[in-house]
Amino acid sequence: MSQVQAIPAPVLPAESRPFVVTAPAATAIPWTIWFVTAGICCAFIGGTWDISWHMSIGRETFWTPAHLLIQTEAVLVGIAVIYTILTTTFGSDSAAREASVEILGLHAPAGTFIAAWGCISMLTSAPLDNWWHDAYGLDVKIVSPPPHMMLMLGSLANKFGAMAWMAGLMNRSQGILQRRLVWPLALVGSICVAQLQIMIMSPTWIWNMHTATCYLAVALVMPLMMIATGWGSSHKWGCTIVGLMCTVLTVGPLWLLPFFPAHPKLGPVYHNVTHMVPLRFPLLLIVPAIVTDLLLQRLPQRSYWLKALWIGPAFVLSFMAVQWPFANFLMSPASRNWFFGTQYFGYADPAQFLYDPYQFHVVEKTPLIFMLTMVGALVASVMTTRMGLAWGNWMRRIRR
Repeated sequence: MSQVQAIPAPVLPAESRPFVVTAPAATAIPWTIWFVTAGICCAFIGGTWDISWHMSIGRETFWTPAHLLIQTEAVLVGIAVIYTILTTTFGSDSAAREASVEILGLHAPAGTFIAAWGCISMLTSAPLDNWWHDAYGLDVKIVSPPPHMMLMLGSLANKFGAMAWMAGLMNRSQGILQRRLVWPLALVGSICVAQLQIMIMSPTWIWNMHTATCYLAVALVMPLMMIATGWGSSHKWGCTIVGLMCTVLTVGPLWLLPFFPAHPKLGPVYHNVTHMVPLRFPLLLIVPAIVTDLLLQRLPQRSYWLKALWIGPAFVLSFMAVQWPFANFLMSPASRNWFFGTQYFGYADPAQFLYDPYQFHVVEKTPLIFMLTMVGALVASVMTTRMGLAWGNWMRRIRR
């Protein structure tokens, strides 16, 4: 009788084994991801409400409902972060440990540690903001005192960490769960885009929409965030989804806030405000988002730099092609209604006394300066598009 000798398979050392972590066949999004997403949504609602509060009522105290809703982000994200770090570090789930990074002896997905820093920054900004107002009075701008910048940076860190966290889970999953995670990822990215619209509000206000500075401001930030999220989601229409979500998120407060009564409690009062004053009609970013997705589908095998050379200028020029004539409409009496909202002014805005709010401003004094600024916008769009593609590609590969 012949005998068959079993030859044991070679055992590779741990460091030479390929890193493959397959998530169980789960279809439900983890509650920690829902907590993070809910916290980020709370902060967006609170931030929009807070800006309207300042325009309609004025700052009375730190303990306004809007401020508390903003800080809810740090609380909800912090709960999810602490739970994930503790269970990954001290729990018995070996798959979760392998799908983590180690920092200071603690184990968790990389996005968790980024979000942890964001929570600390947001919570630290709260007492600093209260002290700042007690010491120096009211804010001059939205993006002004150090506490505001600390709050915004912390909130952005939460969002960046959340997207990295979701992307890693997506890349370790498959099937239904992977497809479901596209939507919270796109939602967080769209809130980032909406937040960036607020940060560049001054150069992109209606009376600046016929200046090259407006399109330079858009080129410096919008392609980076929209393309990073859209490309990182691996969805065919990722950028379009982000642009559509951002439009809904920003137009909603414009239509809803004026239903709520409000009266100024600080002076000077230049406008008789009786209801909450919303922000402006959103930028038409949905158009360059669609153009970006179409180009990404047409250039699948091209290098990232070649993609950036096509997509960046197309993003800026397509946005300019729709926003420039739309600005003419926003300046006309036809836009002064509840839908477009160009008739709203804050109580402290002396629009009827010191300047004409329905007149375009001149920023670039000569055609040459205008053209040079537009060239700068096109060059900047190529760079920010390339960074967005690199960031999105990183989110497509991240596992930990």
